[in-house]
Amino acid sequence: MIRVTILSLLLLAACSTTPVVLQRAPGADAPFAFNGRIAIRQDSRRDSAGVRWMHRDGADEVLLLAPLGQTVALISRGAEQVTLETDGKRYVAQDAEMLMQQVLGWRLPLSGLRHWVTAIPAPGTVYERELDANGQVSVLRQQGWTIRYSRYAASGAEALPLRLSLQREGVEVRLLIDEWEAQ
Repeated sequence: MIRVTILSLLLLAACSTTPVVLQRAPGADAPFAFNGRIAIRQDSRRDSAGVRWMHRDGADEVLLLAPLGQTVALISRGAEQVTLETDGKRYVAQDAEMLMQQVLGWRLPLSGLRHWVTAIPAPGTVYERELDANGQVSVLRQQGWTIRYSRYAASGAEALPLRLSLQREGVEVRLLIDEWEAQ
């Protein structure tokens, strides 16, 4: 009887879940993955998509999804080149922003955004940042972009952002992160 009770308690303890708050990994090029949604307004054009982003070993894979889950585009950025696959076609270039502008009609600043999504300035260029009362980045200005962080996963300085918006000369990007994944 005692064994059954202990076993039951252990099973109940194993079933209970404690929310895990993911924090930024140390280092400017730390791996990350998230699922979310993105909305882009460029001049009079508006687009939105689901997004699945994986960053590892200095490379990025960004999957853009239509509202019902169909793949709109797959963008892969490595050290030497960027590829974009959409509608059964594959495009290759050196610059992700220019490639996206040519193929999709809008620019997503992948080189900086891979750092900005974790509230870290991109290395090697000048930046300005403002912190809130929790020590979290509230505004980051870099590479001509103004990035505003309006929501974080927790209140600590190392918490990951959940909502950010980027603005630059006629372009506005809103990114809502639904789920960060441990790496």
